[in-house]
Amino acid sequence: IHKFKGQILHSQEYKIPTGFQDKRVLVIGLGNTGGDIAVELSRTAAQVLLSTRTGTWVISRSSDGGYPFNMMGTRRRHNFTAQVLPSCVLKWSQERGLNKRFDHTNYGLNITKGKKPKIIVNDELPTCILCGTVTMKTSVKEFTETSALFEDGTVEENIDVVIFTTGYTFSFPFLEEPLKSLCTKKIFLYKLVFPSNLERTTLAMIGFISLTGSILAGTELQARWATRVFKGLCKIPPSQKLMAEATKKEQLIERGLMKDTSGDKLDYISYMDDLAACIGTKPNVPLLFLKDPRLAWEVFFGPCTPYQYRLMGPGKWDGARNAILTQWDRTLKPLKTRIVPDSSKPASMSHYLKAWGAPILLASLLLICKSSLFFEIGARKTMGQNFSLLN
Repeated sequence: IHKFKGQILHSQEYKIPTGFQDKRVLVIGLGNTGGDIAVELSRTAAQVLLSTRTGTWVISRSSDGGYPFNMMGTRRRHNFTAQVLPSCVLKWSQERGLNKRFDHTNYGLNITKGKKPKIIVNDELPTCILCGTVTMKTSVKEFTETSALFEDGTVEENIDVVIFTTGYTFSFPFLEEPLKSLCTKKIFLYKLVFPSNLERTTLAMIGFISLTGSILAGTELQARWATRVFKGLCKIPPSQKLMAEATKKEQLIERGLMKDTSGDKLDYISYMDDLAACIGTKPNVPLLFLKDPRLAWEVFFGPCTPYQYRLMGPGKWDGARNAILTQWDRTLKPLKTRIVPDSSKPASMSHYLKAWGAPILLASLLLICKSSLFFEIGARKTMGQNFSLLN
């Protein structure tokens, strides 16, 4: 990159698309940030090139029927299905669903073989690729003063700006060693909250998580658990045990005997249920089906919203049940700004007569004519048989 003579930026320096008019921009890295910057620049820049080493799945904010994707996807029944289905069947089903909107291979977004699959949320990226305002490229092999050579052998000339959206590293400069180093390794954080080396639980890392669902909901549950641990109402294992377990996992990962999942997104419902079990607020779905079938149905088959962790246990909220049963009303109410007369009301008899009277009358006449012809033929056959018998 030191050979390149154009403008070089990191995503943290990018603010607005002003100043990129009529320029050829290369965006390196395809996460949520890279996708958003590429789409925004496509409206002003002459050309946007989007380079990715691994590819990604792209989902829309709206799902089938226009409902919010996160509310349709984050459900206990999906979580249960994922646990019981074979991994190969689950993978096939997920890929089929993700390719339903558009075929990622045709758009140059398919996951590179052997790489971890990831998902970004972007409504406009497929359209930009389709229109040609964003061009997908493989990873960059090297730069010249004004061009970039890619891994597939292609070259893009006259590049004016390179924007890196390759992420960032975590650091806690305000902490002292060894706590400072341990906190950057998520494996040494008990349930991604409490540092394993502290003999007395006096520090909690809130929000240091990456979930498949709402991070704010996970952060709230972390805070609820942490405050109860600080007050002595909830207990965690001793630091010696936690350090021994974390050290063993680290050694297994270094030896290649265990997969390092610290960089992966955690399953939203599994993580939330894990924390809720520590607090005592995890909803008991089988018991709910016996006591309150309507609520249980919504808890299991409906969106897994944070209300579910206010149904029982510490911090119970009496309004949680009603909030769960009416959550779709609040979701859809802001969208219905154009009031349309309800077409579901029963129509009057005159309306049905006007709409179906003529077709029904015509069909009745045809049936009568056919019936008359049928009886006439039958009568002739009967008379013929009688005549034969007389002879």
